[in-house]
Amino acid sequence: MPKTRFTQIGRAIPRREDRRLLTGNGRYVDDIEIPGALHACFVRSPHPHARIVRIDAKAALAMPGVAAVLTGADLAQWTTPLRVAPPIEGLHPVEMTTLPVDKVRFHGDPVACVIARDRYLAEDAAERVEVEYAPLPAVANADQALAEGTALVDESLPSNLVSEQRFSTGDVFARRREAHRVVESAFSQHRQTHLPIETRGCAALWDEGREHLTLHIGSQVPHPLRTQLAARMRLSESQVTISSLDVGGGFGQKIALYREELTVAAASRHLRRPVRWREDRMENLLAASHAREELCRTRAAVTDDGRLLGLELEILEDFGAYCFYPANYLARVVAMILTGPYKVSDYAFVVRVVLTNKCGSGPMRAPMSITSWVMEGTMDAIARELKLDPLEVRRRNMVAAAELPYTMPTGEVIADITPRETLEAAVTRVEYAQFRERQAAARREGRYLGLGLCSVVESTTYGSRFYKAAGIPGSGHEAAWVRIEPSGAVNASLGLGASGQGYETAFSQVVGEGLGVDPASVRIHLGNTDVAPYGMGSRGARGGTAGGATLFLCARDANEKMLAIAAKLLGFDSSEGLRMVEGKVVREVLGERIDTGISFAQLARTAYLDPTALPAGMAPGLDFSRTYDPPPMTYSNAAHVCEVELDVETGAVRILRYVVAEDCGTVLSPVVVEGQQHGAVAMGLSGALLEHMLYDEAAQNITGSLADYLVATATDLPRFEILPMHTPSRGNPVGTKGMAEGGVMGAIGAISNAVNDALAPFGVVAERQPLSPDYLRSLLRGKTP
Repeated sequence: MPKTRFTQIGRAIPRREDRRLLTGNGRYVDDIEIPGALHACFVRSPHPHARIVRIDAKAALAMPGVAAVLTGADLAQWTTPLRVAPPIEGLHPVEMTTLPVDKVRFHGDPVACVIARDRYLAEDAAERVEVEYAPLPAVANADQALAEGTALVDESLPSNLVSEQRFSTGDVFARRREAHRVVESAFSQHRQTHLPIETRGCAALWDEGREHLTLHIGSQVPHPLRTQLAARMRLSESQVTISSLDVGGGFGQKIALYREELTVAAASRHLRRPVRWREDRMENLLAASHAREELCRTRAAVTDDGRLLGLELEILEDFGAYCFYPANYLARVVAMILTGPYKVSDYAFVVRVVLTNKCGSGPMRAPMSITSWVMEGTMDAIARELKLDPLEVRRRNMVAAAELPYTMPTGEVIADITPRETLEAAVTRVEYAQFRERQAAARREGRYLGLGLCSVVESTTYGSRFYKAAGIPGSGHEAAWVRIEPSGAVNASLGLGASGQGYETAFSQVVGEGLGVDPASVRIHLGNTDVAPYGMGSRGARGGTAGGATLFLCARDANEKMLAIAAKLLGFDSSEGLRMVEGKVVREVLGERIDTGISFAQLARTAYLDPTALPAGMAPGLDFSRTYDPPPMTYSNAAHVCEVELDVETGAVRILRYVVAEDCGTVLSPVVVEGQQHGAVAMGLSGALLEHMLYDEAAQNITGSLADYLVATATDLPRFEILPMHTPSRGNPVGTKGMAEGGVMGAIGAISNAVNDALAPFGVVAERQPLSPDYLRSLLRGKTP
């Protein structure tokens, strides 16, 4: 770490959460004992598209211990539908009932909920519920969704095209005409799912006397979840408490209020009994949330030396059957930030999103993950077409430090990033020129090495001004409070929802920095809406940027009051020159620090227990609250370099080396940041090589277990070499920029470009993922170098 103005921020201290988690003392939903709780199990559709003709629950209800069987008709009386209708041109409004009333839209759609005394009985009873279906033609893919005469997934819409947006600036047609070459490329990303260790689950307790609902749940966004849950149950927010203590992973899957969770809450209120639910792994794969199924095509107009004149992008996204989010939300971000660190003025895009009879899509760690693969893959395609070195093509097109801040053609502004510096650091580490020599020598021996480059510009944190400019209702602010007790103990909270990121560690360092005390004396409280202030939760990579900045500002407010009290006790007219250092008040005189003999704890006691000793007009106590709204968009950046060896006989890919040069600004906790970096790269590589949520031609999900949905293990992954760089964001009080998702973006692009580099002698290009052995062998069949 370089020298900074901080003493606590940036220290490598052990993660504070780990002791309880590793010793089995965490408080996940299933660890919360609720006497007398009933258990829920959902009856799910075996059909991807069908009318619900009849539901007969008599046999299930006759079983001793079964309390209820609830259907869409029941839930329609107790809850309101979800309506997603932001005022965005080209986006159709959609509506979703809590459970289907008239038809199912995907294999796994929940049609009824059995409530019984235990999970085993609930599952047995669910098998006794008879549902008569009238099957309908299923829409199995995006091309089918757009075909004339195809069945409508949502019959309230005129077609399956739920969203279409177009954008153009400059004159891409003129750039095409004057170009030396127009290079066309395609990138097909496959359907994946989040796969948290802890699947979805919740426990609802309705207190009839107080008319109050408590929902224990693993959530990334406790307060927005409470707002939606209260509204859909026709309750006030003061009647609902969300408790989300420890969460076993989220990756975006635990943002939405799902239909099962709303059903469980409504069932508890209706039955006046606690009700709990935990999905099994098959349900999680089948019906939780999917992501990433997108086809992108680019058309790049270039000069003879590979300089980019104009760029066109087409995106077609398969969003599944239901919209828990605006359908254009994910793909439009890709289009908005696609050009990343590259200079281009003439740019156009078309973004189309369709509904199909598959599980609905939502944000997954790095929802814009395809961005870097598309842009960096386009750079490689330019190099291949013009027979240029891919590194040189990047250098000729990349924004230089002197050109920052730089405005992308979409109006997005990048600043305080270092794309050239990270790229040069990464290629220097792998000895790029020497690799090309080794690669040539290996090819002469019949071995095929490849090197993939991928520069990442990661959009991490959206401020409220971004939503306003985009015409989307929403807020990007965060809220925090800090309370210093009479003993000097410090409590603090903010509106984020932790799901394994190490927030308690990093934020105790932030508060300790702001107050001038040891982070060990700070306790962070998260996840309970009765305790935490209303914040926007954990999405993107906003935890450190929005949450950390808010807490720091709040702690500085507290520090200011503490020093004002110290000045009064010392008989000074002001607190100028006073500092809190390691829990002691010191006075800085001519560069020297003089101990005043006043401690942090003494000031705390005075603030509460001796109010007459406080400065005139100062209120007793040490309670502070603060909100912070980040800039419209915060960006961080990185460069990934991946070296692979391709076995052309089997199609197997072996990763030989992986280097990341990452500039995420000020690092709150090196331990936490390193874990996030490694985890993000691992997730990206796993998705690009192995993971695939498969549906057959009839839209039946054929990936029902982890024997089918393959995930990388430690033996599949290389050692990651991280080159940390730290250019602070001048728009953030702490200088943080975020980095939780860029590793996914970089890995997807770097591994794909590396494989294509290895394939180059055979004249073929891998245009889709996953990069499975059978796919790569299909490209190589009949080819010779």
